[in-house]
Amino acid sequence: MLQIENLSVRLGRRPILQDVSLTTRAGEVLAVCGANGAGKSTLLKAVLQEHPAQGTIRLNGRDLASCRPHTLAALRAVVPQDTEIAFGFTLGEIVAMGRQAGSAAHETEIDALALAAVGLQGREGEDVRTLSGGERQRGHLARALAQVWHPVGPEGPCWLMLDEPVSSLDLGQQLKVMQLARGFADAGGGVIAVMHDLNLSAMFADRLAFLVDGHLAALGPPDSVLQEPLLSRAYDCHVALNRLPATGPWLLPQTCTLRGD
Repeated sequence: MLQIENLSVRLGRRPILQDVSLTTRAGEVLAVCGANGAGKSTLLKAVLQEHPAQGTIRLNGRDLASCRPHTLAALRAVVPQDTEIAFGFTLGEIVAMGRQAGSAAHETEIDALALAAVGLQGREGEDVRTLSGGERQRGHLARALAQVWHPVGPEGPCWLMLDEPVSSLDLGQQLKVMQLARGFADAGGGVIAVMHDLNLSAMFADRLAFLVDGHLAALGPPDSVLQEPLLSRAYDCHVALNRLPATGPWLLPQTCTLRGD
């Protein structure tokens, strides 16, 4: 499991996260949601040891502050929000870098399988700088999948950590990426995804961690977290949710109004 205890992050004098504690288990998709500036990406970066933070973070029982980089590489793979590449690597080389950092470095056949999983089969020779933004994003997801191709490895459950994984994708690709994340969790891995799309979060996540101004305002199943008072406060507008028995909560911009309108 991933355990976050009393996590706080400051940038200069400004608090970004304040005393956040949560636990998520392998086999689960946890979506981290909230408004812009709520601290979602900062939370993920703190978990990745990219931001200095106070508190304790344990992954599979290991204190991350004491883990070596090669140990972490075999346990978790990351798809960052910014996926620009400055050098002329091919798509195949990028995916191979992920595989070689993981616990299945010798299984070269994984590269083609990972590219096929994101719909980029046969394109391993292309320069990543020539790809569209959405294709680059899918290419980095293939790299991450190759790194933790087996959701449960020699050191226990592996983890996918995704920062806005569908931000550059069309509707069909969004669904495919979220299905990949869901399948990874169903196979025994863990998934943490920073998400803006509440509808996709409700469709695919087991639980939502909803941040408001750096605080964990709610944690639980989508149906219990996605409540009109919380969303209206977080997004500073009047939110009207819809609910279907089979799929749970969903919303459209047409049902929301700015305050004062």
